[in-house]
Amino acid sequence: MDTRQLAAFCAVVERKSFSQAAERLGVTQPAVSLQIRSLEQRLGRQLLDRSGRRVEPTEAGLRLYASAQRLLALEESLLEELAEDEEGALSGTLELGASTGPGGTVVPLLLCEFQEEHPELRVRLTVSDTQTVVDRVADRELELGIVGAGRRHRGVAFEPFFRDEVVLACPPEHPFAGRTISLDQLKTQPLIVMQEGAGVRQVIEDELRKAGTRLRDLDVRLELGLQESARSAVLAGHGVTFISRLAIESDLAAGRVATARVRGLDPVREIFLARAVGRSETRAARAFVVYAREHLPA
Repeated sequence: MDTRQLAAFCAVVERKSFSQAAERLGVTQPAVSLQIRSLEQRLGRQLLDRSGRRVEPTEAGLRLYASAQRLLALEESLLEELAEDEEGALSGTLELGASTGPGGTVVPLLLCEFQEEHPELRVRLTVSDTQTVVDRVADRELELGIVGAGRRHRGVAFEPFFRDEVVLACPPEHPFAGRTISLDQLKTQPLIVMQEGAGVRQVIEDELRKAGTRLRDLDVRLELGLQESARSAVLAGHGVTFISRLAIESDLAAGRVATARVRGLDPVREIFLARAVGRSETRAARAFVVYAREHLPA
């Protein structure tokens, strides 16, 4: 039942006047008359006696008035509870997914800091390849996804979140270390790549295509799953790989790995926030996105 009609009806009963009821509700008198008329038509009863100097409720109107007061009081109570929820501490569980680039570097620390600010909230992060995260967001198993490539999916909306540089990582003693090399030089060295579905791999394939070549034109010797596997292989001296700079920051600082640039490639990737189309956002998800945008690199 439309509580606006009930509110208009109760106001008329209490003020015994359409004009005074309209003034109390902050609307026009015709609007109040329309609400009462619609309510009477819906119930099939005359609710108000308009024949005298004052408007009086009929017998049916008196019965409705008592019930309408209870309904309006319940509505007010529900609205107050919702308002308190909006202002209270975050609680419940926030389910997120992240691809191995952001999911292995900045996102876990960010979530730890966010959870410390909201101790009643439980956070659960799943780390997988980009395609898996996107599929789980679409299936509404995850509320948010943080991925290294905006895959087309009609059930998922993507928005830029932050930027990440993809670099060519190599052992410190490698001839490419610290240099800018050509694509032809890159073709002479064993290349380690991540599996299909990894965001970094998609970025590199797109960049190579722009430069007029393909991944298959390079000397791909090893396809080692996701980012951590490729990083371990480079640290052990088995080749070079394209990888997120965020994933090797500590290795670079410790001198365990070096980087090189490839002329003609500019693999700076956008990290995207993925949401299921049409899904209502929770307070926890909304608060996390605001917090993240304040603390992540632009």
